[in-house]
Amino acid sequence: MAARIKKGDTVVVISGASKGRRGEVLRVMPKDNRAVVQGVALATHHVKPTSMEQQGGIQTREAAVHLSNLMLIDPKSEKPTKVGFRVLEDGRKVRVAKATGDVIES
Repeated sequence: MAARIKKGDTVVVISGASKGRRGEVLRVMPKDNRAVVQGVALATHHVKPTSMEQQGGIQTREAAVHLSNLMLIDPKSEKPTKVGFRVLEDGRKVRVAKATGDVIES
């Protein structure tokens, strides 16, 4: 299945505890249908210190969010949009914003 959301995209959370928050996709896990978004779904972890490299304490990290709870932000209109696909004349398959019909550059 083709990826509707990719690393580096700006997305908005449409449901859940972080509803309405925007952020950049840091990582996509297609097998789990999840993505890690910067500043969204923050989880607290208690970390033990390791040798001399990592200091112990309480850290906040981004947790994975299900892809169905994310919507891509159209780069031109800055509004959330559904994503479709189109095959160009040269044979490339590209993502298309459903709201405006514009090609989304990857």
